[in-house]
Amino acid sequence: MLYLTLILCFITSIIITPFVKKLAYKIGATDKPNQRKVHQKVMPRLGGLAIYISFIVGYLVLRPEDEYSFAILLGSFVIVITGVLDDMFEISAKLKLLGQLVAAGIVVIYGGVQIDYINLPFFGVLDFEYLSIPITILWIVGITNAINLIDGLDGLAAGVSSIALITISGMAIIMGDAFVTAMGFLVLGSTLGFLIYNFHPAKIFMGDTGALFLGYMISVLSLLGFKNVTMISFIVPIIILGVPISDTFFAIIRRIVHKQPLSAPDKSHLHHCLLRLGYSHRTTVLLIYGMAALFGLAAIVFSQATVWVSIVVLFVLLLIIELVVEKIGLVGKGYRPLIKMYRGLRYSYAKQKQ
Repeated sequence: MLYLTLILCFITSIIITPFVKKLAYKIGATDKPNQRKVHQKVMPRLGGLAIYISFIVGYLVLRPEDEYSFAILLGSFVIVITGVLDDMFEISAKLKLLGQLVAAGIVVIYGGVQIDYINLPFFGVLDFEYLSIPITILWIVGITNAINLIDGLDGLAAGVSSIALITISGMAIIMGDAFVTAMGFLVLGSTLGFLIYNFHPAKIFMGDTGALFLGYMISVLSLLGFKNVTMISFIVPIIILGVPISDTFFAIIRRIVHKQPLSAPDKSHLHHCLLRLGYSHRTTVLLIYGMAALFGLAAIVFSQATVWVSIVVLFVLLLIIELVVEKIGLVGKGYRPLIKMYRGLRYSYAKQKQ
């Protein structure tokens, strides 16, 4: 039944998306090109509405039951309304953040989805106590915005989100969590159906309606799968979402280094850097898909390994991320501490041999 519902969401999304496209033009939910955008013509957004409707259709058919169900659905409705308003009217960043906080608050405070504690290897239990609510809300809002930030190329956010959902659902199957598996599959099927219209060259954008909804659902489902366990398990969702989290983290570093406001837009995100290196639109998206898939694979290996192997895997991952960041200039052309250190050591070694 689960796989049939996934197919139902997929087909529903394929059928609904053209109607949402017409609606977007009709209500003025369009994206106009500018110096920061990659596309060259007016494009309909609001495509996330097709993803959301398809998800709801699948949910009503499958009806996965859990104590968090109603809160997740209510929060998703709030986040979708926020996205629709932004796609139509381009609401202020403060109002958009308010919608995200309300959606996160519903699922955390009303629904009870919280990170209460984690077990640190070698140190014992770290109880978050009264900080559990703000930490959980921060996670949901942070991941929601991270998915939103990578939505810069045709099919990028939809594809990266799909890979994250495959990993989350796959690990939920391993852990025997039927609810997370079902919800992950419903969102996955809906997103893949939309991706047919969204992959380069895109016929419609998902807009904030889609990016906020996907970010919200991924953040909540990743929490449900791994909350209140070990520190190793807590790191798993961070690895799964390695691409959007890394891009957001280094965007913050970049703005601090260049003394810019954190909310300042720029053209130095991961996809912008790859495009500047000469990769085509399609190749850039496929490269980032590959990165997301590697993170997903690393998360699965990480979760099944011993503590020491997990630490080694994490160290290697962080080293690779830093080297890629320096090589493509994600923070800036002058930011190359590891590469400079390596060249310095190589130069010193060469001088000693002379």
